[in-house]
Amino acid sequence: MDVSRNPILAAQPTNDLNTALTSLDRPGVPSEGQHPLRYTWVFWFMHRLPKAKIKDYEGSMKRIASFSSIEEFWAVYSHLRRPSGLPNISDYHLFKFGVRPVWEDEANINGGKWIVRLKKGLASRYWELLVLAIIGEQFDVQGEICGAVLSIRNSEDIISVWNRTASNGKINLRIRDTIKRVLSLPQDTIMEYKTHNDSLRDNSSFCNTDVFR
Repeated sequence: MDVSRNPILAAQPTNDLNTALTSLDRPGVPSEGQHPLRYTWVFWFMHRLPKAKIKDYEGSMKRIASFSSIEEFWAVYSHLRRPSGLPNISDYHLFKFGVRPVWEDEANINGGKWIVRLKKGLASRYWELLVLAIIGEQFDVQGEICGAVLSIRNSEDIISVWNRTASNGKINLRIRDTIKRVLSLPQDTIMEYKTHNDSLRDNSSFCNTDVFR
């Protein structure tokens, strides 16, 4: 793999990069001595040109690697480009193994997502905090978290946390409060929520959301 030509991977030489990405792109039992995570997770990446229309959204995603231990996570994450180095209209996805990062997936179809809009320049810090909180099970919501998405856009960056059950108001508010806590957001931070059914109806991710203060 030529990291200098790959927009996903950091342009830094390494002897074991190919081995790391190849061996981690499948689920499995962590090696002896590693610290296993509760779930196996998968990183995905997508980029499109401005004004380009994507007919096959799922097919346009690139699966980067899966990991099931702390050590495997850092082996992958340390070679990913930081969000500040990604081109506009790019998305990182982090989802549980077996959950497709699309609205229509069985695990997602009855759920929705919390949305936080960020000023440019803040995404790298907040994305890392969010990823660590998710894989470290800081969201105490009984398996409700399906994944998270970072969307790099022209005038803002957006992080979103996807959950299984949009109709469970108590759980949803707990997820919102946990996001604020792990990201150290002010309590009056404006957050938005949108169900995946609404996204399917209007074919948009971030329009026509419900706003929470």
